[in-house]
Order: sequence, then structure tokens, then C-alpha cells
Amino acid sequence: MQRDRVEAILQALRAAYPGARSRLHYRNPFELLVAAILSAQTTDDQVNRVTTVLFPRYPDPAALATADPEEVAACIKSLGLYRMKAAHLIEAGRTMVRDYSGRVPDNLEDLLRLPGVGRKVANVVLSNAFGRDVIAVDTHVFRVANRLGLARANDVRETERQLTAVLPPGSRGEAHHLLIHHGREVCRARHPRCEDCVLRGYCREAGIEPA
Repeated sequence: MQRDRVEAILQALRAAYPGARSRLHYRNPFELLVAAILSAQTTDDQVNRVTTVLFPRYPDPAALATADPEEVAACIKSLGLYRMKAAHLIEAGRTMVRDYSGRVPDNLEDLLRLPGVGRKVANVVLSNAFGRDVIAVDTHVFRVANRLGLARANDVRETERQLTAVLPPGSRGEAHHLLIHHGREVCRARHPRCEDCVLRGYCREAGIEPA
């Protein structure tokens, strides 16, 4: 894809969603990690509601490491897969206490060793908590990037690889938030609002094949 097209897409998204950032509420890398683990198959608003209770009770990895699974599960019961997520949180706390001096790892390899953490969660933490120039690919990013021709991939891992190659250095974390906002507001999985889309001219599904 031509660099000028990539930059034009980014500029249009910046104009449409100024100041785009994560909707998850957090104050430090630990809270972001927990919120990101909880966000699987649920909305950020739902996560934010439960973390107002969860964070004061379990403010750090050490507190989670010694937590009662039923009590953690009770705090997040309104979320999908809450028992599995509770188990992941506790085991992640134990791993951080045991292997990382009670801190959130700041590299991909070690983050992926934490229960409940896949590449998306790891890259969310690396980008937002540690300022790394990486892009996390969730369902919104996957869908919008492929519709726009920023990627041509059948899975999120290949989409991540292609986006890392095509996006200008320093823009990948920003692009993550821009693509998510566009996917939520306009480029929806079902009934996308194509008539309102500022990127219609770049969209494969609008009948215009991007370069």
C-alpha cells in the first residue's frame, strides 16, 4: 500500500476521532493489565464498572496472588467467562510475584507467560502502559484494517504483522485507537454506516480497491 494512502487514512481518522484513546479506566500498568484481561468478550463499559470494585480490593499483583477465587469471581460476575477470568487474574498475580518481583513485565515474551494474556492484551499493555510502538489487533482493528486494505489477512496475527510493516513508525499505538473508534462508530461488523464514512474512497467493501 502506498505511503501517501496510509497517511491519508490516518489523517482522516485523526480528524474524525481527535484524542482517541483507550476507554478502559486504569492508573498504572497493573490496572491496565487486569482490565485488558477482563475485556475479552465484553465491553469496556462493563469492565470499568467491575474494576471500580476490584481495584480497591486487589491493588497490586501481591493482593491478587493471595486472593480467594470465589471472592474475585463475585466481583466480576457480571462479565462473561467470569470464573475463568478470575482464575487467570489470580494465577497472573502469582506469576508476577514469583517471577517478576511483583511487577508487570515490560516485554512481549514475559507478558505472554502470564495466564489470560495473548498477543492483543500484551500489545495493549506494551503500547499504553510502556509507550512501545506496537499495534494490538482486536476484532475491530482486524475488520477495519482489512476492509481498508491496510492489511490483507485471514487472521489477527498476520494482520498485526502487516500493519506493523505498513504503518509509519511511531503511529502504531495511535492507529490502534483510531481503528477501534472507527470500528465502533461507523465501520461496524453488521450494518456498517458506509454513507457516513470518511474513508469510503479507500474501502474494499465500498467497491473501490485500495492500492
